[in-house]
Amino acid sequence: MLLFLSILGIFLSLLLLYFNAKRYSSSVYLSLFFLFFSLYGFYQYILLYSKSVILISLFLFNVSIVGSPIYLIGPMLYWYVRSILTDNPKLKRSDFWHFLPALIFFIAALPNAFVPWHENVEVARTVVGTPEYIMVYKTNLLSKIIPNFVMFASRLFLILAYALWSIGFCINCLRKGKFSAVLSKQLFMKKWLCILLGFLLVLVISQIFLFIKILEMHFSDLFFTLNVLRIISVFGLVGLLISPFFFPAILYGLPRTPEINEQKNDQKENGKRQITNTYESEYLNSIRQRTDSYMKEFQPFLQPDFNLTHLSAQVHIPAHHLDYFFREVKKQTFTDYRNRWRINYAKNLIEEGKASDLTIEAIGLNSGFANRNAFLNAFKKFEGNTPSNFLQPN
Repeated sequence: MLLFLSILGIFLSLLLLYFNAKRYSSSVYLSLFFLFFSLYGFYQYILLYSKSVILISLFLFNVSIVGSPIYLIGPMLYWYVRSILTDNPKLKRSDFWHFLPALIFFIAALPNAFVPWHENVEVARTVVGTPEYIMVYKTNLLSKIIPNFVMFASRLFLILAYALWSIGFCINCLRKGKFSAVLSKQLFMKKWLCILLGFLLVLVISQIFLFIKILEMHFSDLFFTLNVLRIISVFGLVGLLISPFFFPAILYGLPRTPEINEQKNDQKENGKRQITNTYESEYLNSIRQRTDSYMKEFQPFLQPDFNLTHLSAQVHIPAHHLDYFFREVKKQTFTDYRNRWRINYAKNLIEEGKASDLTIEAIGLNSGFANRNAFLNAFKKFEGNTPSNFLQPN
C-alpha cells in the first residue's frame, strides 16, 4: 500500500505542477511538498518492504540524491502556507537557511554514492535478511558521529516543527486580521489549510510514536505487524494525498482576477488606491457571462462536433476551468449545457412555424444534433415531452 500511495503522491505533485506552475508560484511549493513526501514514502518502502537487493543497493547508497529532499518537506510546506496567506510567493534572502539541513545531509552522504557495487549488494542482502541493520549501518559521514536513530528522528521532528510553525503562522495571521483580504473571498482556503495541516499532523505524530516504538521493540516486529499506530499513520497519509482532489480550485488552480478598490488603511495614506484580489467567485461569474454571450452570439452549438475543447479555445478559458464551472457551479455536464441551447433553438424553429416545412428529424439536425434519436432523447429530457406532442396545440 505504501508503494501505491507514494506513486499517487508523485502523480499528484506532477498534476499540480502541470496545471499551476506557470501561473501560480505558490503551488510549486505544494507540488514539491507532495513530491518530496512521496519520495520519502517510496524510500521507506524500498528499504523496509521491497525485499529487493538491487533496489536497496541503489537507494541505500544514493541517499545523497534521495535523502536530501526529505529535509525540504517542512520548508516547502511553510513557504506554501506563507505564500497563500501573504499572497506573495517570492523567497526572501533569509529563507535560504532553510536549505541548510538538506545541504549538510547531501554533502555528508555524497561519498557513499561512490561505494563499490559489490559492497552495496552485500549490505543490501544483510538489510533484506535483517531490517534492523539499517539502524546501525553507517550510511554517511554524519552517521559516524551521530547515531542513525537520531538522524532518522530528525527528519520527522523537523517536519513536525515546520507543521507547527505553519499552524502558528495561520493562527497569527487570522487573529490579527492582517490578511483578511486574501481569504475573505476564498473561504475554501481556510478549510483546505486546516485539512492539509491536520492530516499532516496525524501522519507525522503517529510516525514519531511509531519510531519511538522502534527503540522499545524488535525492528521487524514493529514494521511488519499491523498495529494501531500503523493504521493511524496510513489514515493520515491517505487523507493527505487524496484531500487535494476534493478541492478543484487547489488542484487546478482557479485564477484570481485583480481588481482595484479604494481602501482605507491606518498605516497608509487615506484614499490611496491599492490592488486587492478578488477570487474564484468573480472569475466564475466571468466564465458564466463569457460562455453565455458566446453561445448566444455565435451559436456554435449548431455544429454537431462542438465540444468543451472548442468552447475553451473560443472563449480563451482553460478547459479544466470550464469543467469545474459546469460541474460545481451550474451542476450540470457540458453536454447538458450544450443540449439546452440546442433544444431552445429547436423550440424557436417550431414556434416560428418551421415544422410545416421541416420534419422532426430535420429540425433536430438543424439544431446541432447528430441524429434523430439524440434529438428526441434530449428534447424529452429537458421538456418532459416529445417534439410531436410539443407541436400539438393545448
